[in-house]
Amino acid sequence: MSKDIIPSEGRSVFDRIKQTDNNGNDYWSARDLARELDYKDFRNFLKVVEKAKIACENSGHDPNDHFVDVTDMVQIGSGARRQIDDILLSRYACYLIVQNSDPAKEIVALGQTYFAVQTRRQEIMDSEAYSRLGSEDEKRLYLRQEMKEHNKLLADAAKNAGVTEPYDYGVFQNHGYMGLYGGMTSSDIHRKKDLKKSQQILDHMGSTELAANLFRATQTEEKLRREKIDNKKEANRTHYDVGTKVRQTIKELGGTMPEDLPTPDSIKKVETKKKKKIGSGIK
Repeated sequence: MSKDIIPSEGRSVFDRIKQTDNNGNDYWSARDLARELDYKDFRNFLKVVEKAKIACENSGHDPNDHFVDVTDMVQIGSGARRQIDDILLSRYACYLIVQNSDPAKEIVALGQTYFAVQTRRQEIMDSEAYSRLGSEDEKRLYLRQEMKEHNKLLADAAKNAGVTEPYDYGVFQNHGYMGLYGGMTSSDIHRKKDLKKSQQILDHMGSTELAANLFRATQTEEKLRREKIDNKKEANRTHYDVGTKVRQTIKELGGTMPEDLPTPDSIKKVETKKKKKIGSGIK
């Protein structure tokens, strides 16, 4: 990451302190991030940074690619200038830092969702499979399949948290929808989208809406496992809270609320069309 700065703007506080180098890479100043996360003493924040570096290395990444030590010149009250140490942080570094910060702080909780969403979005965008996708239909197919896989993982995490009965799982899923859709249950979403009871909501989502739900599912699953939640009441609240925070992040980024996004035809039609296309190609 280069230190050359191009000012960037955003609705979220984390967007406002984001900077971009001459190569188009986003990064954050550790001192800026510490201030926004309400760390009064930078030395205490550095302890969190060290934990994040360990987590980075344990995940198979080189910390040097995500945490870059620099020295800045700043002006002090007398008009003189002095050197201060800083660290340039990648998006992934910020994600690891907020995961290791005090979750009791509201701004930390918001940061956990913001960087989780942004990191996951970047992972999808950078993936080789996604980069080959051109049309909206192809993106929908890819994300719908991702959603199916992650819903299995979410169901397993929910089961471990005490959500064992089919009815309980329906309630659990509704809590996630209510958080993400501003209080709307799955039945409310069906009515809003003018869908029949037999039609699956996820089959009638565009790529943007599917991505939002994918973030909700992946982050809830991780949170249930990470915090070792072991009762369905807390699991429901976790799903609702994650959905709410993803919704808040969408709002701060200036995005359209999921319930206001267009409702496309069933993904099954897209799958059928793709199969016919492949079949005709074989012939």
